[in-house]
Amino acid sequence: MAKNAAKEPEGKVCIAQIGAPNGVRGDVRVKLFSDDPDSLKAYGPLHSADGSRSFKALSARPQKTVFIVRFAEITSRNDAESLNGTKLYIDRDKLPELEEEEFYHSDLMGLRAELEDGSDFGTVLAVHDFGAGELLDVAPKSGKSILLPFTKEVVPTIDIANSKVVIVLPEGFLDGDDAAEKRKEGQAADLSHLSDELKADQN
Repeated sequence: MAKNAAKEPEGKVCIAQIGAPNGVRGDVRVKLFSDDPDSLKAYGPLHSADGSRSFKALSARPQKTVFIVRFAEITSRNDAESLNGTKLYIDRDKLPELEEEEFYHSDLMGLRAELEDGSDFGTVLAVHDFGAGELLDVAPKSGKSILLPFTKEVVPTIDIANSKVVIVLPEGFLDGDDAAEKRKEGQAADLSHLSDELKADQN
C-alpha cells in the first residue's frame, strides 16, 4: 500500500521544516518550501501543525540546500534535537494571492498520482530540491517511494481541485527495478534447477 502523506492543517501552509541541530547554541538546519528566503521572517511567527508552539526567526543564512536559522524559542542543542522534523506553518491568508496555475508545494502533499491513461500510480509525498532542480516524491501503490523530475514533461497536469497530478514516467525509469526483479527470478530458477539435479544424483 502507498504511504499516505499527513493531512495538512486547514487554512495553513507549510513553508519550512526544522532539521538537525547546527552547533550547540540552538541553531537548526531548516528546509524552506518557498522561493523567497525572507518568508521565514516576513509573515511573523511560524507555528507547529497543531498551533501549540510558535517560532520567531531571529536570523537565517543559506548553507547549501538549507538555511541555518536561529529561533528565539530554541536556545540549546537539546531543544533543537527535540524539534527535528517539526513542520512550520503560516496562515494561508497571509500569503500573496496565487496567479493562475500557481500553487504551494504543501498543496501537492497527499494528492493522487495518476498515469496518462488514468490509472492510479500512487500518492504525492513531497517536493524536494537538493540543488539540481525540483523533484516530486511519489509513493507507488507498492514498493519504495521514487523521485521524479518536477518538470512539465514529467508532471504535465496538476489538478488541485480534483486532488490529483498526472505523471509521465521517463522512458526506462523503472528498468532498474525490473532488472533487479528479473535477477531475483533468475536466481530462484537457478536454485530450483540445482535442487532438482541434487535430488536426481541422490536417487
